[in-house]
Amino acid sequence: MLRRSILAAFLVLVSNSATMSVEAQAWPTRPVRLIVPLAPGATADIITRIYADELTKALGQNFVVDNKTGAGGTIATAEASRAAPDGYTMLLISQGTVVFNIGLYPKPGYDPTKDFDAVALAGSVSNVLIVHPDNPAKTVGDVIAQAREKPGEYTYSSGGTGTSHHMSALLFERDTGVKMQHVPYRTTPAGINAVVNGEVKMGFFNTPTVVSLIKGGKLKAIAITSEQRSELLPEVPTMVEQGVKGHVFNTWMGFAMPKGVPPAVVAKLNAELLRIAQLPAVREKMKAQGIDLMPPEPPAAVDKLVKDELALWVPIIKASGATAE
Repeated sequence: MLRRSILAAFLVLVSNSATMSVEAQAWPTRPVRLIVPLAPGATADIITRIYADELTKALGQNFVVDNKTGAGGTIATAEASRAAPDGYTMLLISQGTVVFNIGLYPKPGYDPTKDFDAVALAGSVSNVLIVHPDNPAKTVGDVIAQAREKPGEYTYSSGGTGTSHHMSALLFERDTGVKMQHVPYRTTPAGINAVVNGEVKMGFFNTPTVVSLIKGGKLKAIAITSEQRSELLPEVPTMVEQGVKGHVFNTWMGFAMPKGVPPAVVAKLNAELLRIAQLPAVREKMKAQGIDLMPPEPPAAVDKLVKDELALWVPIIKASGATAE
């Protein structure tokens, strides 16, 4: 009887595995909803639409982008975490939604390490340290010296508490030992204009959003936060080049599904996304937007990145006292 029970269990396991394999081969058989917890036109939205178009072509079903904003992306992300794990709901995840929000919101409504199956990384965007053109600073060392003259009074703007602009400045404070004053604005353009108009001393903003202002002479670029120089601003040195050891900050984005999606479906989607990332047309579109492609990693690597980022950023956010509520 024991042998029969073991054999029966084995046959059930084989049968289930075969069924999952067949389902993965057939998937998708209907449209897939791709939730983006940011507004249309944002960098994350642009990335999502590039991949959605290619997935639609490759897999024969529409990947429908659904922009759902509010509460720093927590509303849409929490909704995605509760969706059926059937392979027909995808989520655009970002450093902001699955890392920063965990430190900023007492109850974001989801646990990024338990509620999602990571699929793949998509792209990342560097920040650039900007000042007003009349500011005499030419290097990061000059900015640090200015900030140290009046600790806690040297101002920087952002597009809001918890944005990559805000977090970039917190990392800068940690790595340089300076203390500055955060001036959050309601939108990214308003935060950038605050530097243009001289309302604040400096800011860290996504490189693509300020390139035209820098080239037009309305802003001065001091340093890029990525590991390598940006192709959009090749003349601007990195933070590391200017002596801020280990200071690298890139806002990254990727894709996930609700926890419990068949592993074969996740693997199939991961393979498709990595293939799409290598298409010359896709690479050109990303480059034109100032988006850097992420390394071709398996889902496990995305999970590790999220955990490593949480270990880095949550203590920094808590120490700063920043909250979203």
